[in-house]
Amino acid sequence: MKRSEINGYIREAKAFLAEHQFHLPTWAFWSPEDWKGRGDTEVVANQLGWDLTDYGKGDFEHRGLILFTIRNGNMATGHPKPYAEKIMIVREAQICPMHFHWTKMEDIINRGGGNLVIELYGSDRDEQLSDQPLAVKVDGMERVVEPGGKVVLVPGESITLERGMYHRFYGEQGKGHVLVGEVSSVNDDNTDNRFLNPMPRFPEIEEDEAPLHLLCTDYPDYV
Repeated sequence: MKRSEINGYIREAKAFLAEHQFHLPTWAFWSPEDWKGRGDTEVVANQLGWDLTDYGKGDFEHRGLILFTIRNGNMATGHPKPYAEKIMIVREAQICPMHFHWTKMEDIINRGGGNLVIELYGSDRDEQLSDQPLAVKVDGMERVVEPGGKVVLVPGESITLERGMYHRFYGEQGKGHVLVGEVSSVNDDNTDNRFLNPMPRFPEIEEDEAPLHLLCTDYPDYV
């Protein structure tokens, strides 16, 4: 992706978050210059902050995600914080591809905007899609979903995704962007994503202009 594209999507995300009165920490708005000399912070060590991906497909509008990690522990260093929180913006028909996590358990919450569609499968012993129904909890209420079945979360609703539970999600067509929260155990996007079809989690960036704000993957180059 071009840096200019990323900057544009971050500007749109800030406007959408402001519209829904979701407030980010002060450092979310720092310039690259502001980050110099701050490499010893929890923000840098645990990859907090802005995060954007097109999953290596070059088609962010239809396969991608922009998010902001607000808090997180660290599997690699054994950081004592055992939980994580993210806020995401999911566009209409913008797919987050089918994947599961080996370690992370998470609640996905529709915080506002449109409806979030989640497609679900269990996984078998070979880490492929299971052909068996699976039980999931939506706002603490259990329901059984057939393989490939959909759960549609309207604003205020949430779903618990357990380890090994394949899921992909997108905004329902015609309903607008969705403000999506995630509350989970510690998140590690470098080691804990099992995509059904292997793909990169982070994008390659063409630096056609300076960053507006750093992505979490930018810290080693700028801090």
